[in-house]
Parts: sequence; C-alpha cells; structure tokens
Amino acid sequence: MRPSQQMRDLGVVQHGAGILTEPARAFDLPAEGDEAERITDELFAAMERVGQVHPFAKGMGIAAPQIGIGRATAVVQPPGDASAIILLNPRITDRSDETDEQFEGCLSFFDVRGLVPRPLKITVETSALSGEILTTVYERGLARLIHHEIDHLDGFLYTARMRTEVEPIPVEEYRQTGRAWAYEEA
Repeated sequence: MRPSQQMRDLGVVQHGAGILTEPARAFDLPAEGDEAERITDELFAAMERVGQVHPFAKGMGIAAPQIGIGRATAVVQPPGDASAIILLNPRITDRSDETDEQFEGCLSFFDVRGLVPRPLKITVETSALSGEILTTVYERGLARLIHHEIDHLDGFLYTARMRTEVEPIPVEEYRQTGRAWAYEEA
C-alpha cells in the first residue's frame, strides 16, 4: 500500500483536494471556543491514528484542512516527550533572515519528501480560547514544524516553498526517516 493511501485510509485529505489550497477561516474567539475545542480534539484523534502507523522522529503536525475542515487550527507534536502545541488563528509576525534547507514530508502527499528552505526562527501570534493573543518564538526544527502547519492554514503546501530547480523525491529514496533534523551548533 502506498503511504498516501495509508494516510487517506486514516482520514487525511490528500493532495489535489481543493481545501488544501484555500485559506482556512479564523475563529471568532471566545464566541467560537466550543467549535475550536471540538476541531482541535478531532486533530488530536487524527494525529493519534497516524502516529500508530508511522513513527515521527522529527515531530509531526496536522492542520484542520488536512482532515477536511477549513478552520484555522493545527496541532504540532514536537519530537520527544514535549507537550503538543495548539495553534488557533496562528500568524507569523516575524521571521529570521537566516534560513536553512531540510527535507520535509506532508501527511497529504506522503509518497515524497521535499527539500524546503525555512527561517531558523519565527515569531507566532496565536489566540487562546479566551480570545487573548499569545506570542511565542520558535527556533530550528520546531520553527519548521510550526511554519509548515501555518502554511497549511494559509492554503500553501511545502512544494510552494521549494526552490524551482528542486523536485520532491520518492519516499523510497529518502534516507533520513527516523532521524531528527540536523542543525549546526551556533
């Protein structure tokens, strides 16, 4: 079974579906807090299903459009035992000029991996269920994961970030499964 078919069977919307290229609709918080919580719970359930069939040494994330819901929420599970990060109405407000290029995968087209340049540091504003705005700075691998999911909510796939002369490679040729992204020490 192809990896993309496995993800489809687990309820992950696949490449080519229109919802993946449409900006997600923001929540009106706190008024839509119950709806935001319900969709976030669905994301956690989907992440649990996916995590039972595939290990994610680099961490993983899933955005509401990937389960067929066009709302602005995503969940990111950092590598290791760190707590999951819930992104409600996230918005990148600052990014470092310094970037790096690493391979990424996407649950919505899991048959390939792509070499994607991203900033090494991003500042993200998110909403709490109360409507309060929270600001967090993410770096390196976590910045990459968060940026990837925010892209989903903005209607972008990682292929839109790849250099034009670079093509995704088949997952069978990818040799870094099970290993964390590598970063040079500063």
